[in-house]
Parts: sequence; structure tokens; C-alpha cells
Amino acid sequence: MKIELLDEVVSTNDCIKRYLGEGEDVIVCARRQTGGKGTKGRAFLSEEGGVYLSALTFYEGLPAAQAFTVMAHAAVAVCKTAERFGVRARIKWPNDVLADGKKLCGILIENVLAGDTVKASIVGIGINVCNNVSALGGIAVSLSSLAAGATVEAVRDALIGEYGTESDFSDYLRYLDCTGRTVRVMENGREYAAYARRVLPDGRLEIEADGAVRALSGAEISLKL
Repeated sequence: MKIELLDEVVSTNDCIKRYLGEGEDVIVCARRQTGGKGTKGRAFLSEEGGVYLSALTFYEGLPAAQAFTVMAHAAVAVCKTAERFGVRARIKWPNDVLADGKKLCGILIENVLAGDTVKASIVGIGINVCNNVSALGGIAVSLSSLAAGATVEAVRDALIGEYGTESDFSDYLRYLDCTGRTVRVMENGREYAAYARRVLPDGRLEIEADGAVRALSGAEISLKL
């Protein structure tokens, strides 16, 4: 796998797209992003001191119905990276990685589909390491505040190693921190309490609310009622 280390880019996800026509797996890392992107069009704070990595992976016959495994693998890689520095990280469905109850990283997936298969995926991961996250109002945490040995270079290398190591859905479930408890669901402008039963293999969250069981795919949840 080719690895490219850069100083500054607008977005590692955008930067890596120039390799889409080459068919080779690539990882691009940058010290800083000037236009980092989060989910749902949100900006992602990307000042120097964090790890900003995008991985381009090509697949042969990965069914689109199994695309969630791409996201699950990325979240597991971040959890295992944190573990290397003695920090216990957990996943809040679907892909928020928390440490000490606060958000440790952001993950953005862009899949390239060919019919009913995933031809390639671009996985963007941004981990707070030594950067100042105080502007985020106490919802985020930097890994270095929890682990003295966490430097940008050490975390970057650990993440590359973990991302290149296979994981499966059982690993995702092992790090999951929302099932078997009551959560608050935010869906289509409505908020309500529900019991999180399990995450289905396609990535949907099965909940029970008002005596009915159904599966969520596009909602957000909060672990704090």
C-alpha cells in the first residue's frame, strides 16, 4: 500500500481522489487540513496537532449491502489505536469513537459504487491527538490528554498499522457502547427515548420504543438522557 505524507491540504479525502483511476490502495496523511469535512456537510476542525488520514481501498465484489463493514472497520481501527496508548475507547453508533465519554475522532466514508457492489471506498479519519479542542465546547477530547506518550507521529503510525489489519463485525460489536441501554433518538426533528437492542449486520440500529421494534438507519442518538 502506498503511503503519502503531506504538510497541508484542503481535505485528505479530496486529495486522495486523484488516485481513483490507478487501482492501487493508498493512504494519504496531512499535518493540517484547511477545509476538513465532517458528516452531513459539517466542517471538521483540522488544526496541526491531530492525525488526518484518508485511505483509498479497492474491492472485488463487495456487495453494497455490506458497505457498513467499511465504516465498522474504520471505527475499530481507531479504538485499537487508542488501546495501544492505554486508552479505552468505545463506539457510539454508528461510528463516533469516544474516550472518557467525549468524541475522540471523526470518520467520513465515501463509497464508489458499481451497480450493486462497492468498487472502492475513501475513508477519512481525523483523530484529536495534541490539538486544542476547547473551541468545541467540551464535547471532544485529545488523546494526549489521556496518554502521555501519544504524539502525532506515533498515533499516525499506529492507526496506519491497525487500519491495515483485518477486523470483522464481532470486533465492532465488542467496542459498541450503546446497545442494551436506553438512549435518546433524534429523528426527523423529533426526540424520544428508546431501548437500543442491537446493531444489525447492515449497520442499522434496532430499537424498541412505545412497544414497537424497528430499525434506524439515518437517526442520531445520544447516550445521555
